[in-house]
Amino acid sequence: MKDTTQFSGKKILVLGLAKSGFAAAKLLSSLGAVVTVNDSSPSEGNKEAAELRSEGVHVICGGHPDGLLDEGFELVVKNPGIPYTNSVIKEAIKKEIPVWTEVEIASRISEAPIIAITGSNGKTTTTTLLYHMLNVAKKKPLIAGNIGTVSCAVAENATKENIIVLEASSFQLLGTDSFRPKIAIWTNVYDSHLDYHGSSAEYVKAKAHILKNQTSEDYFIYNSDQAVLREVALKSNAIQIPFTLKGKQQTGISADKSMIYWNGEPYVSRSIIKLPGEHNLENILSATAAAILSGCDKNPIESVLSSFTGVKHRMQFVKESKGRKYYNDSKATNTLATKSALAAFQTPIVLLAGGLDRGHSFEELRPFMGNVRTVIALGQTKERFAEFAASCEVEQIILSENMVDAVRQADLVSVKGDTILLSPCCASWDEYASFEVRGNEFIEAVMSL
Repeated sequence: MKDTTQFSGKKILVLGLAKSGFAAAKLLSSLGAVVTVNDSSPSEGNKEAAELRSEGVHVICGGHPDGLLDEGFELVVKNPGIPYTNSVIKEAIKKEIPVWTEVEIASRISEAPIIAITGSNGKTTTTTLLYHMLNVAKKKPLIAGNIGTVSCAVAENATKENIIVLEASSFQLLGTDSFRPKIAIWTNVYDSHLDYHGSSAEYVKAKAHILKNQTSEDYFIYNSDQAVLREVALKSNAIQIPFTLKGKQQTGISADKSMIYWNGEPYVSRSIIKLPGEHNLENILSATAAAILSGCDKNPIESVLSSFTGVKHRMQFVKESKGRKYYNDSKATNTLATKSALAAFQTPIVLLAGGLDRGHSFEELRPFMGNVRTVIALGQTKERFAEFAASCEVEQIILSENMVDAVRQADLVSVKGDTILLSPCCASWDEYASFEVRGNEFIEAVMSL
């Protein structure tokens, strides 16, 4: 961590605890800031609040008191998930108090260079791929951000010998000011989180914070197959590294059906790649480009590409049993993600789908249902998904009561050569605390067959 006095003596409000607020409060307090934490949850049973109080941090729980911002705060650090419609945030903006997320703090204290990855889809897979490439190449990477490890806590312990690989959401990026990654990756952009950002334009603007402070000494890796990102790249001051799936290009990283190219030269054969799906090829290209720019030789990159089979709950290969392959894609909580999963396989598919009913349409899946031989529907949306599958002329449709039964049914109706795919196309909160819990139950059911 840099030797910094920039927070010393400053009155700072940390809004929202959870992991990021807790880590930010502890760090800022240790750097000499006068920290107040405000969290809407009650004090009872709040271990984080109790620990902070024991360290002398002022913690207010149970809601946002009137006049909270009348105490002369110079900075608000908010949990990324708290919307800008929140009364405290609105008042802070009105009073012209800066509002950050903890990612901004991480960038200000980090001795290590930062590689930041954003995008509507593929962030976690790209982040994990790149981390493994750098790790095999002995570049001492540290993984951080939206992937589950609070970035300011990682930056606190990072040195110049490390590289921080940071997954950054639009929520986190919107709360940055001077954030400047050495390498920025933007995998793709689709409409998402519009309830938070208000419009597609505002969503893109939030993500564009990833490159706003970059200079000609930095790199911007982006998906040149998307017009929106080509337009964004025109505003970048960084060295531009486009990636494309549309065949060999002379600049950046590209791929055709058989080969990956770096600046127009053959780099690695696609035949060694274990991770399935064209959407994952986008992730592979961007991670490979960042690894090359970070000084990785080809051998570590090839080693990872020939062994990496996916992030848990994201097109994760679970097991082959009796000639059937089982994949866990529990993270597929919308049609876009399930569409990508279906497009990744040429084999007959037994699809397990359904979950929380938000009233969203499944119609985008229709062109990708051709290989689906059986649908096993579960969760709140099971009847609706079954109706949709019937309209797609799926050969066999089964309604299931729970995940264990769904896996048992899949085993009974499938044949050698089939792919059994959990790709729910729905959030998990009808029956599960998270998509991870849902995916773990699927894995356990598969392993017990």
